[in-house]
Amino acid sequence: MNDIFDYINNLENEHDKLICNKLKSVIDFSLNFTESKLWHGHPVWFIEGNPITGFSKEKKGIRLMFWSGADFDEEQLSVKGEKFKDASVYYNSESEINEKDLKRWLNKSEEIQWDYKNLVKRKGVLERLK
Repeated sequence: MNDIFDYINNLENEHDKLICNKLKSVIDFSLNFTESKLWHGHPVWFIEGNPITGFSKEKKGIRLMFWSGADFDEEQLSVKGEKFKDASVYYNSESEINEKDLKRWLNKSEEIQWDYKNLVKRKGVLERLK
């Protein structure tokens, strides 16, 4: 958990810190039963070892990603992965975060899950968990 605080505090841009703190706060509250840690260098939340959501600093802004988001049927999650079921949105200001939308997506991330945890074991084939 402190790793995520360190990740946020080490961001150079104050706007990025505000965005990440807001995302972390809403995610922690909405998915309070999950495990969270730095994974591949970025904050990620897991349900039973399966990655659900996370965020990272990229050139376009702060990217909020949902590993199974392509199946959420959410227009705002418009950045789709090419190989898997992920979908993302970018933020450049804390004011762009719509908490109602974010909470709905977090709820869907619990209800709609693809099994990324066993992706390597299944040789790159995703199976639906929920």
